[in-house]
Amino acid sequence: MAGGAVGWALGRGLAAPTAKRDALAASDKPQGAEDRTLGLSRVVVPAGAELALHHHQGTQVAYIDSGTLTYTVDTGAVEVRKGPADGDTKLVRKIRAGQTGKINPGQWIVEQPTDRHSAANRTDKRIVIYLSTLLEDGAPPSTPG
Repeated sequence: MAGGAVGWALGRGLAAPTAKRDALAASDKPQGAEDRTLGLSRVVVPAGAELALHHHQGTQVAYIDSGTLTYTVDTGAVEVRKGPADGDTKLVRKIRAGQTGKINPGQWIVEQPTDRHSAANRTDKRIVIYLSTLLEDGAPPSTPG
């Protein structure tokens, strides 16, 4: 349904909703990770927004704070987990290449550079995601394709 709404908006000259990323904190000198930048970001995905196929040039942890993300894996695989990372973490599901799954509030994933994926907000409420990234110095937050 969101795809139809986006098509309707584009057909009328309205801009499709887009996600907004805010860089919250970063260090370009994390110990044990030479030539890497450790970052913390918040991404807000409005209702009907779609995130095109992309990957990350390093490791990224994504925690869904609110809303439900529809997540599609093109190559690679991600494990959807819930619970504290330093406690009783539970595997919810694994989303493999060619599969789509929902990631709900309180759930999180770890994405590697080999995981090419896209995502969408197919609901009428915004999604808030917190991201921790470990990228090569100067690498963009995400890379198309």
